[in-house]
Amino acid sequence: MDILKVLVVDDESRMRKLVRDFLEREGYRVLEAENGEKAVDIFFDEKDIALVILDVMMPKMDGWQVLKEIRQFSKVPIIMLTARADERDELLGFDLGVDEYIAKPFSPKILVARVNAVLRRSGKGEKAEVLDKGGIRIDKSAHQVTIDGRPIDLSFKEFELLTYFVENAGIALSREKILNAVWNYDYFGDARTIDTHVKKLRAKMGEKGETIKTIWGMGYKFEV
Repeated sequence: MDILKVLVVDDESRMRKLVRDFLEREGYRVLEAENGEKAVDIFFDEKDIALVILDVMMPKMDGWQVLKEIRQFSKVPIIMLTARADERDELLGFDLGVDEYIAKPFSPKILVARVNAVLRRSGKGEKAEVLDKGGIRIDKSAHQVTIDGRPIDLSFKEFELLTYFVENAGIALSREKILNAVWNYDYFGDARTIDTHVKKLRAKMGEKGETIKTIWGMGYKFEV
């Protein structure tokens, strides 16, 4: 398997070195940027970056703007580093396409575990696997979804969420279980994050959005 590239963006050199040391120990190739402008330049110059670890507060261009720039052209997984756990910021981030949040200070080992999990779920290095239920076809390797033969454009998290629903068709899934499976076991998020993603997913699925049933007071169930 090719060595995967991770772009680490943070204006603190000590933080970048800490993250780089742990990721390189895991076999990743790490690229660094000390501000948002440089991060965008590196990302589009390299073109094959597998994941971005992005700080929010930075000079020249903050993490939110970097996120917007990248999301215009790429669905690369992005983990945001934030100095504060503000619910509004987190909801905004998920709305813009953040895949994971890690609040500072954090354990480098937890960060590495998150990176491994996100890349594993994104299909890097996995064998091709196709799910097909009720006209909804999910190619996990190619990260593509078609509905009745028509491709639909999903964000990374929407893709993961739909995949989880289809893999657990007919099973009632609590919001807690969905958070654990799709947002990682140690993500302490608000249930509204799930509801927001489900709403967007249903809208993109058109009539097939009705396959995701709401179980009031509990969560959701995928049913063809």
